[in-house]
Amino acid sequence: MIGLAIGVAVILYLVFVYNGLVKARQVTEEAWSGIDVQLKRRADLIPNLIETVKGYAAHEKSTLEEVVALRNRAQAVPEGDVAGRAAVEGALSQALGKLFALAEAYPDLKANENFAELQRTLETIEGEIQMSRRYYNGAARDLNVKVESFPSNLIANAFRFAKAGYFEIANEADRAVPSVKF
Repeated sequence: MIGLAIGVAVILYLVFVYNGLVKARQVTEEAWSGIDVQLKRRADLIPNLIETVKGYAAHEKSTLEEVVALRNRAQAVPEGDVAGRAAVEGALSQALGKLFALAEAYPDLKANENFAELQRTLETIEGEIQMSRRYYNGAARDLNVKVESFPSNLIANAFRFAKAGYFEIANEADRAVPSVKF
């Protein structure tokens, strides 16, 4: 009888740990989806921004081309490649910073209603990306702790639960304030 009670307790514990791992994985995937949605919103906004700037800053072609190329690279990163996506998105953020710095040199562009609205929308999206990234990294941390901690790591290994990568900027140059020279 005691052996049966111990066996049931062990099985219940295994189910509890397994379900906790599943929940952590699902929260991490949901969090990644939140980042992906915000990055898609930003990517969809970029063509409108580029078209608005083109008329005012035609001779700043290289900056515009860089933003478009990085947007296309970001959209081409395979799903699930958190580190690759983070690297490209960091470079895209840097290029967008250069684009907004250029606007300072063009008073008519800066005063343009469409540009101002696009800039406000993009700034809002950037804030939401930051919140989504923090949420994802917290979910990834929680999953990783469960995958690595004893005794849940035994169950995680048996059922092939994997650690989640963090969404972070690896290149220090991507963190720097853009320098714009005229």
